[in-house]
Amino acid sequence: MVDPAATQRAPSAKQRIPFNLFSNSKNLTMPISTEKKLGSLLMTGFIGEEISQCSSTVNDIKEHGLGGVILFDKCLATGSRKNNITSPEQMAKLTSDLQSCSAEPLLIAVDQEGGMVSRFRSAYGFSTSPSALMLGQQDDLEKCREAAEQTSQMLKDAGVNFNLAPVVDLDLTALNPIIGKYQRSFGDNAQTVIECALSWMSAHRKSGILSCLKHFPGHGSSLADSHRGFVDITESWDREELLPYKKIHQRTEIDAIMMGHLFHKNLDPLYPASLSKRIIDSLLRQEMNYQGLIISDDMQMGAITKYYGLEKACCRAICAGVDMVIIGNNISSDPKIVTKITDSLKNSIDQGLLSEARVDQAWQRVQGLKNKLHKGE
Repeated sequence: MVDPAATQRAPSAKQRIPFNLFSNSKNLTMPISTEKKLGSLLMTGFIGEEISQCSSTVNDIKEHGLGGVILFDKCLATGSRKNNITSPEQMAKLTSDLQSCSAEPLLIAVDQEGGMVSRFRSAYGFSTSPSALMLGQQDDLEKCREAAEQTSQMLKDAGVNFNLAPVVDLDLTALNPIIGKYQRSFGDNAQTVIECALSWMSAHRKSGILSCLKHFPGHGSSLADSHRGFVDITESWDREELLPYKKIHQRTEIDAIMMGHLFHKNLDPLYPASLSKRIIDSLLRQEMNYQGLIISDDMQMGAITKYYGLEKACCRAICAGVDMVIIGNNISSDPKIVTKITDSLKNSIDQGLLSEARVDQAWQRVQGLKNKLHKGE
């Protein structure tokens, strides 16, 4: 469904011209320092609907080689109902300014799933789409494709190149407080989820927008919300929840898979999936033979910060095999967060906890994802 207020599209990415204020050398032949490789493994949020030359985000992109940013419509840290997204025109300017700061394509990500999880809202002049559950219940892939095309075109016009969707969790319990409650799953049937997700991904790929399957190994059967605290899926999880990842991987190329902050003692008795080398290696890399980019869920969520600490957890995640970590910088805000995390990662290298080879491997996967941008089908 298209919102009537969204009749005037923002300029396309090809039409926009970066401000000279943010100009940066595009010399990609220079050797990449370890510090900038580490910075490229981070995706962070920031406060505000615009950036300036003195913004910490601009410094993070230019000095630390920040790999990506994530946009939010609200700021939980300040309680403001406005943050990075206020109108199509504002978004086109913001994303253009962000890109012009970077010596290479910057990943600009958002959670635009549809329904209740939509950062781009009709109140700000953007088109809206039904929830995943509504699309799955219609049993009409054409409707799903239309919604995905509308969403991906809107993101393209806004300068966003990475949609952290679709959700491929199976809706296995009515008591789920974060997937089922918000209608984020296409349904409880694995085949329905697979077909809808493939349609969603195809439409995004045609628009040159990257997509991301989430939340591995499956959040749909949980009885708790990882935003708030520890989530143990040991008793509720079923191996059927892996089917969407396996079947989709067999039928098309997956841009990225997001690790959930989900603990399963039989899969790893010590760590949740997002920090687990055992789960990443055994289920994703070996059983599925998935060699693409693995990204974490927001590392500021309660499931991580209440038990592991942000900086140590980011190091643990990358050591475990996560290639890029998200620090939303929205639940709490710290303008120096990129410096703190990169310093912590450097210390881990110095202490022999994180190898240069693992950093290079993750960096290469991030570069591989960026190389897909704007290719389309």
